[in-house]
Amino acid sequence: MISQVFSNKFLKVVPLLVGICLLFLGKCFAQDPMFTQFYSNPIYLNPAFSGSNKCPRIVSNYRNQWPGFSGDFITTSVSYDQYIDAIKGGLGVMLLSDQIAKTLQSNEASLVYSYHQHLSRKFTLNFGLQGTYIQKSVNRSNLTFGDMIHPRRGFVFSTNDVITAAPVNLFDFSTGLLGYTDKFYIGIAAHHLTEPEISLLSGSNNSSVLDTRYTAHMGTEITLGSKSIFSEENESISPSILFVKQGDFQQLNVGLYYSKGNYVVGAWYREGDSFIVTLGMETQLLRIGYSYDLTSSQLGTYSGGSHEISVALKIYCAPKKKTFRTMSCPSF
Repeated sequence: MISQVFSNKFLKVVPLLVGICLLFLGKCFAQDPMFTQFYSNPIYLNPAFSGSNKCPRIVSNYRNQWPGFSGDFITTSVSYDQYIDAIKGGLGVMLLSDQIAKTLQSNEASLVYSYHQHLSRKFTLNFGLQGTYIQKSVNRSNLTFGDMIHPRRGFVFSTNDVITAAPVNLFDFSTGLLGYTDKFYIGIAAHHLTEPEISLLSGSNNSSVLDTRYTAHMGTEITLGSKSIFSEENESISPSILFVKQGDFQQLNVGLYYSKGNYVVGAWYREGDSFIVTLGMETQLLRIGYSYDLTSSQLGTYSGGSHEISVALKIYCAPKKKTFRTMSCPSF
């Protein structure tokens, strides 16, 4: 009974915390949403991934974080990219929507270009640039404040606070580098180079800065050589590491993928936050993945973890020239 009462109160506090952040903090620092299936949304991870697939692809991602709370985080994205010989690189577009506690909404539209350069017979370097239009808004009807609380009956009063928040529209820029061979890859990216001001309070001295997000990732593929007279399925493991820093926030992720034929199983650990299991299936034209984050922090009892689904359609194209080099980067 005590845990149920605590849970019900916590559900109502989430919108209240959003309101406090909007109105009373002298300074708020925003963070970007993060996908668990890092490589299933490659352009979002690093603009240099644009055109890295040998054929055009359409990728869709859906993430529901902490569904156990009424104020969960829902993020969806859709992207398209392809390699174009005429521009010696990849071109891509991406749409992203992020909803926090059914109150804060962020919509983004990005155009991405990645230049591909073979530095040797085995090593290729991609340089990516990304321009993004961002709109952030707040649903004022879902905000709750301290003067709405009755000591015994909870949120029963109307607030006297006047909300004058207006949508914020801005342009932003990002960049990234990606180096790879057929067995190894390493990349770095920097998003929000201009660190734009995204305060939702018009006529206020309060500031909310979108800090630059720095990402470093690397990994390799190890072939297990399981082919036999009974099976021709390829079998491999792919250890990987990813580090993200944005403002005072930082996150280290280490994981391993095991693939056999068309099927993939992955296990990740996000430092101090969660354990992650990923299941996937990939064919020549379609890729489907599901992952679950088991929250290991104190929120784990009530959060319900996080669910993420990815779907990718790989459009058929004529075989590329031998000069086009594919990579062993994981698909999930």
